[in-house]
Amino acid sequence: MLERTIERLLFASRWRLAPVYLGLSIALLALGVKFFQEAWHVISEVLHVSEADLVLRLLAMIDIVLVGGLIVMVMLSGYENFVSRIDVNQGESREAALGWLGKLDAGGLKLKVAASIVAISSIHLLRIFMNALQTPNDKILWYVVLHLTFVVSAVLLALMDRVMYSAKKA
Repeated sequence: MLERTIERLLFASRWRLAPVYLGLSIALLALGVKFFQEAWHVISEVLHVSEADLVLRLLAMIDIVLVGGLIVMVMLSGYENFVSRIDVNQGESREAALGWLGKLDAGGLKLKVAASIVAISSIHLLRIFMNALQTPNDKILWYVVLHLTFVVSAVLLALMDRVMYSAKKA
């Protein structure tokens, strides 16, 4: 009796994550505001800004988009994996609307998050390299070391996932 009650409480506690995922949707809204603010700056200053500065601003916008995609991925697949299945609108099959979600388990989510972090870091590092004359060499070195740390971490996560998959398959 006590064991069953504890198990039900533990299982029901997964709903405590729902407000966190809802909070991510609010963060996505804030990110969208920043994106359009940056887009406005790009459009309003396109005739007066150098090509290098334009590329830097566009890279900042790409950075924002990548972070937004990361938020959506974590929000939807995290909710689907840990809280509850997401119901889709009538007239649209679940597979058509959210087919990618069913294939994204916790391990796959970790790999996609790691790949997104590497992509975001790559964009940031490219921005640093484009502005290399204004950035001290020691800072550039630390940015490269940090980026390589992200790359190595992502590769190790992928290797661990592959080893776990092959162990399960065998």
